[in-house]
Amino acid sequence: MAERKPIESWLTDMDGVLMHEGIPVPGADAFIKRLRESDTPFLVLTNNSIYTPRDLHARLSRIGLDVPVANIWTSALASAQFLDEQRPGGTAYVIGEAGLTTALHDIGYVLTDVEPDYVVLGETRTYSFEALTKAIRLINDGARFIATNPDEIGPSAEGALPATGSVAALITKATGQEPYFVGKPNPLMMRSGLNAIGAHSESSAMIGDRMDTDVRAGLEAGMETFLVLTGVTKAGEVDRYPYRPSTVVDSIADLVERIA
Repeated sequence: MAERKPIESWLTDMDGVLMHEGIPVPGADAFIKRLRESDTPFLVLTNNSIYTPRDLHARLSRIGLDVPVANIWTSALASAQFLDEQRPGGTAYVIGEAGLTTALHDIGYVLTDVEPDYVVLGETRTYSFEALTKAIRLINDGARFIATNPDEIGPSAEGALPATGSVAALITKATGQEPYFVGKPNPLMMRSGLNAIGAHSESSAMIGDRMDTDVRAGLEAGMETFLVLTGVTKAGEVDRYPYRPSTVVDSIADLVERIA
């Protein structure tokens, strides 16, 4: 195996890596501080499309993690960039929250339920049967189907919640149309993130807590991958997958010294 280049930039997932159920993971503050003090290019990524980067900056700040807005990359931003490249100045019917609608407004998209170019499905805590019915009819009438991410469930204090992937499956069952998922594990999200900070995959690393999204996305984007055991994937589950992370560590705290 060819020796990898030294790591010059870092991408890291947020939930399960830097924080867990609203509480910072020990070592996360030191990791972010080290990145900023060394002027190392980095991005915090999330498949969650509910919040804007400003919202996430505020949420992270409240738990002691100082991540600049410019260093936050969401599936909503990646989806908006994808649509801007595919069909600039288009129209979309959107199911989602401010993170997604703001990203689409910022690229000049018009949000409408009248013959839209796209139906864009994101995450919300209040999926509406009426909105889903409208989306199904628009797709049947020819609108293209985009979803921000394929995550099937999301966490809450009460337990698992149906997320974008589950709702997309409902729409697919009703229309026969599969969505194009922009978020992880699609390497498109990783490449667009790398481009945003002027980084190259050969000298970048991805840190995540999930084998099926974070590690797979990093692997397919050509990056070095680190799996932390503070989130979804547990140590005994790694060998179930046909691919492996470059390195498995207990937590983000074990990677602070890896920052040049």
